Amino acid sequence: MSPIMLTVMLVLFAASIPVAIAIGIAAVVGIAGFTSFPLIVAAQQLFVALDRFPLAAIPFFILAGNLMEVGGISRRLVEFARSIVGGIQGGLPATCVVTCMIFAAISGSSVATTFAIGSIMIPALVRAGYPVAFAAALQATAAELGVVIPPSIPMILYGVTTQTSIPELFIAGFGPGLLIGAALIATVLVWCRIKGWGKQDGEGRLSFLTATKQAGFALFMPIVVLGGIYGGITTPTEASVLAVVYALLVGMFLHREIGLRDLFPIFRKSVISSAVILFIIACAAVFSWLLNRQGVPDAAAAWLSTSFDSSALYLLVVNLFLFVVGMFVETSASIIVLAPILQEAAERLGIDGVHFGTIMVVNLALGMITPPFGVNLFAAAQVARCGVDQMMRYLGVFIGVIFACLMVITYVPWITMALPNLVFR
Repeated sequence: MSPIMLTVMLVLFAASIPVAIAIGIAAVVGIAGFTSFPLIVAAQQLFVALDRFPLAAIPFFILAGNLMEVGGISRRLVEFARSIVGGIQGGLPATCVVTCMIFAAISGSSVATTFAIGSIMIPALVRAGYPVAFAAALQATAAELGVVIPPSIPMILYGVTTQTSIPELFIAGFGPGLLIGAALIATVLVWCRIKGWGKQDGEGRLSFLTATKQAGFALFMPIVVLGGIYGGITTPTEASVLAVVYALLVGMFLHREIGLRDLFPIFRKSVISSAVILFIIACAAVFSWLLNRQGVPDAAAAWLSTSFDSSALYLLVVNLFLFVVGMFVETSASIIVLAPILQEAAERLGIDGVHFGTIMVVNLALGMITPPFGVNLFAAAQVARCGVDQMMRYLGVFIGVIFACLMVITYVPWITMALPNLVFR
């Protein structure tokens, strides 16, 4: 059954059928053709997959990100970041990275980060003389930090799927996120020096005190969200609701940039984005349920742990495998289908579940900026109004930088585990 289901799924992928539909059809084929269950089981499993309290955080974090985009929080964060790093040659690209790092600590979504920050930074970079394709490629890459630095929707999915502590996954993401952010900043600063770009990047920026004053409410938001989680006051799901309430209050009553007429478009956009992600999760869960009934995860874990008796070799093979998978399969679906299999084998080889989960999220985040289905690429291309093919001449460097960071994260566990060991163990 499993080979046929996988074949059906891959054929549908090749036919450009949407990911959720392809996975769902493959699952229905497996139920109808190779089990005695009635098809009503598929609907039942769709419901069971979504009947999990932590998953409620996903629509709320998406809504919070959209409220921040419209409510002026994104723009103020950009000015704050620019006041810190914008005064040097290449300061505007560095500002893009720093702003994405800050916004990532609020939104949990790379796509939300792309639209919220890209709508401000890409035009600013183009006006400053940077090639539009460079600006779009940088924004797509920096927005990847939206799923590495907590709160992170893929980390929530990983925690739910593998029964791994979500707060530990969240705090483990800080080290890798800071490493990737620093590497991207260093890369764009050197690049601008070589190309001669950005010599006037410091013009028109606000002073640090003025920018901090304007961004005060925006900068307090990560404290509300993450402080509640790590202080034991809220769960990640409850923190997502706090993020929505805070963004709504700031946007409507403090910044006064959200009116009543703006709410319906914001809610509509958030509902559509949430429905797409949750539908993928539900269909992938039915597929995963069938594989579990066949014992595929146990068999695969046993094979992997016996085939690769070295944890270092196993991590290398898994990274290469996930890098390829991330090019073609949506991140949520990849986590739900593959995480139980790969983590079980990793734990048999003595690899910590939190460390492995962070590696998997960082790796699959690469898929958001790799063709042919990199979601961040299409989002950035839409904002910049340029083709993805134009971005490719700059994208290769950024992909190489993040892959190098991934290797460091993989083989230097301290980067990931230092904070979880300090706080939770």
